[in-house]
Amino acid sequence: MIHFVRRITFLPKARTFATAVEAGGVSSFVAERQATMEHANATASLWKKISIYVCIPALILSSANAYRLLKEHSAHKTHPEDIPNYSYLRIRNKPFFWGDGDHTLFHNPAVNK
Repeated sequence: MIHFVRRITFLPKARTFATAVEAGGVSSFVAERQATMEHANATASLWKKISIYVCIPALILSSANAYRLLKEHSAHKTHPEDIPNYSYLRIRNKPFFWGDGDHTLFHNPAVNK
């Protein structure tokens, strides 16, 4: 026990100079952190430029191409013929509890029969 007490009395009261400081007065941790921040800024700047100068024009060009293809296709497209009223289509064993009971919830009278 005495050995323990004697050992405590010789220990320093605070940790002074616990980290190694380099010649410039900056620790290796701070230098690494600054390098990481510089790299992050450069990378963010790169991806911002890629987004503005590559992605947006590519989006505009692909939208224009899709619009051109839509106009080409709709110019020669013919509408399909109506399906005949077969007896096995649109069977209702029990009416729907909304509307007139014969049409589904998402029935569109302009498109559906």
